[in-house]
Amino acid sequence: MDTRETTLGRTLRAWRDRVSPAAAGLPSGRGRRAKGLRREELAELAGISVDYLVRLEQGRSITPSAQVVGAIARALQLTDQERDHLHRLAGLAPPSRAEISDHIPPGLRRLLIRLGDTAAAAVFAADWQLIWWNRAWAALLGDPSSKPPALRNFARDTFPIDEDGPHLSHWPVTSLDQDTIERAVASDLRRATGRFPASDRLTDLIGDLVAGNEHFAELWASGEVGAHREDRKIVAHPAVGPVTVDCDVMTDGDADRKIVVLTAEPDTDDETKLRLAVLAGTPDPAVVGTHP
Repeated sequence: MDTRETTLGRTLRAWRDRVSPAAAGLPSGRGRRAKGLRREELAELAGISVDYLVRLEQGRSITPSAQVVGAIARALQLTDQERDHLHRLAGLAPPSRAEISDHIPPGLRRLLIRLGDTAAAAVFAADWQLIWWNRAWAALLGDPSSKPPALRNFARDTFPIDEDGPHLSHWPVTSLDQDTIERAVASDLRRATGRFPASDRLTDLIGDLVAGNEHFAELWASGEVGAHREDRKIVAHPAVGPVTVDCDVMTDGDADRKIVVLTAEPDTDDETKLRLAVLAGTPDPAVVGTHP
């Protein structure tokens, strides 16, 4: 018997057992016998059938596609090293380090979940693709899940093509220093090209922006390298009125993920409005965050 028949299945079961329902954003309920996720829950999170997951765990199917393995890795909240190991167990080459990753490590995910609704938070990939957000973010700016994934990109919002956008907010958001933000985003993308020089996704994005937005083309030609770190914005929220928030950007690890946190100054009308916006929620609530 091929050792992968047992190793792959045993590894999947072990990793499934260690993920609690709460960590996966699922209700725990009473009377659960499973230590971690049930097969049905993991299958739903990964977007595969329960029967297929059973066959993988029992060794009756040992050749899943890279897409399936990637989806399972995200659902199990694997580290980058564990994700690579899972690919190898399935007889697949690990994802190329040359491409930008949308993976969010479990430690970072837990930190963001514990933040709760005290601040509007989101995670962007190295190319400013939105890959996760919390309920407060959706309440303050509108639920991003209503927009196609390909359009959830802050660089495309900052440098629109053919007046298309914005897509990351459902109502007007004004930066108090837009020129600085535009330079910062362009220089941050150039910095990303040094870390991911072979990324087709990044190359395509920059090509689109250079060809479609004259201002971006000018900034790109300057060759400036930098990073976007902070900003102050005014959100024209339809329910609570204008809310002034501070935008802080932190970078996480070699993957160059960007954690963006929007907060209001304490003990101000803006803080009250932000809380009211979160309490009001969104007109059409969706699943908090994404399952990239």
